[in-house]
Amino acid sequence: MNRLVLGILGVVAALVIAIGAVFILIIARDGDEEEGAEPQRTEEAEEPRQAGELRLSGADPITLDPALATDAASAAYIVEIFGGLVTLDRDLNLVPDLAAEIPTRENGGVVDNPDGTVTYTFHLRPDALFHDRRPVIADDVKYSLERAVDPRTGSVVAETYLRDIEGARDMARGRADEISGIEVVDDLTLSITIDSPNAVFLYKLTYPTAFVVDQRQVESNPRNWTRKPYGTGPYKMKEWRLGQRITLEANEDYHLGAPQVKTVRFLLAGGSILTMYENDDIDVAGVSVDDIERILDPSDPLNLEYVSGDELAIDYIGLNVNVPPFDDPKVRQAFAHAIDREKIAEVILKGVIPVADGLVPAGVPGYQGPSHALEFDPEKARQLLAESTYEGPENMPTITLAESGGGATVGPTSEAIIEMWRENLGVEVEMQQAEAATFFSDIDQGRYQMFHLGWIMDYPDPENVVDLLFYSTSRQNNSRYSNPEVDALLEQARGELDQQRRFELYSQAEQIIIDDTPWIPLFFSRSHDLVKPYVKGYIFPPIVIPRLRYASVEQ
Repeated sequence: MNRLVLGILGVVAALVIAIGAVFILIIARDGDEEEGAEPQRTEEAEEPRQAGELRLSGADPITLDPALATDAASAAYIVEIFGGLVTLDRDLNLVPDLAAEIPTRENGGVVDNPDGTVTYTFHLRPDALFHDRRPVIADDVKYSLERAVDPRTGSVVAETYLRDIEGARDMARGRADEISGIEVVDDLTLSITIDSPNAVFLYKLTYPTAFVVDQRQVESNPRNWTRKPYGTGPYKMKEWRLGQRITLEANEDYHLGAPQVKTVRFLLAGGSILTMYENDDIDVAGVSVDDIERILDPSDPLNLEYVSGDELAIDYIGLNVNVPPFDDPKVRQAFAHAIDREKIAEVILKGVIPVADGLVPAGVPGYQGPSHALEFDPEKARQLLAESTYEGPENMPTITLAESGGGATVGPTSEAIIEMWRENLGVEVEMQQAEAATFFSDIDQGRYQMFHLGWIMDYPDPENVVDLLFYSTSRQNNSRYSNPEVDALLEQARGELDQQRRFELYSQAEQIIIDDTPWIPLFFSRSHDLVKPYVKGYIFPPIVIPRLRYASVEQ
């Protein structure tokens, strides 16, 4: 799951580095320097560039193990280093990666079995190599998929994305030593059987849990293999100095074509991103709320280097429905109605991020229109709180909003939301912060009462939000939400092959979820970035996909 830590509740909007740019809006480091202080250049920035080198801002990933990654910051590197059977191109079309072609019923690659299962046959490309030049064979794919769901690996997402494969859940839950639905036919042929028809099964294989890893490397160095992993992707890990830099070099043997940019260096040290960009230390930079008005001014020279686009991502507040007071739906609804998102977007976020009108962004295929997210209505909010089992603010337990971060202060947007809850509900809310790895782990364990998080879609389908995050037994259902009516709609949608009908079922489920309010949708995403004129072909896709190989740097 491509979760991201969104600073929209803080000084800035989101901050997950996505290979040199930022998903949502802003790099958190921008604006952190003291007023009047001289910008400090890092040792890495002062090193001479190699010819054609692309320099980007970055952050240390939480992990480079495809089976374990759940955050967009890690995934942004992983999709460049590793690959799977299939991938998404720059237009988000499903295309072959290690597979020679996409299996279909028309080409005989998809067979509907009499028992209701469906078998996909994949033929591997004979020219696909690991970074150590060892050929990729079907055993490598089987090993990687089974390793991902093996409970000893500790993945919290593998079962979610691979559960459709026959036997995957049995292995994930310790009831089997292998996935029965995966069969190696020969070195270049693999069959995967899923338990029932599923319109998005192939899309799920584009997520990192289905990426292929080098068994020899993993088992020979289980503790440290991710420091310089042998993947199959367009870039190799050349160097990783924690807190300083990550350097990727082009995989000249890449089976889909060698990248044009031969070296990509990510500078990991702190400082103002915009200052680094203006000093020519980096070639791409996210634009902060503090700087957006300047960049949008046509008279500013940087305006000519500005690009913007919608992202398939949402910023939200998650409510744990098993923990008081959010075990009462009227309390959840009251908290949603008490937030004036339009005012926050206009005054604090300066109109550069759209307010979320539902759970599924408008750019997703099959978007059925706004799902009528709960609007600002303080009178109704107070009424709902009075009607709840807590009978008003005076009976509320201590309430804490958890976020990722290590700062001692709360940003203006967080302050605004907390003040709105205080003013419109008479409820005091405390803040709690944790560093990213701990924050994600605690969310997975259900330790938070209320948390602020973001979600970048993994593939362009409403299933990736509505089913993945709200089906009652999904491991990604962090709000612990359960509604039998929603589950029934989602189960029906999974097997529905008529696309329009499937989209209608997701829309119905989405509206029920909005009304039940396990989430308070806040904002959708829009990127705001600067790109140097000598950088060509650098794309800003709406989700995390491999993209560095499309870029070039003029000499």
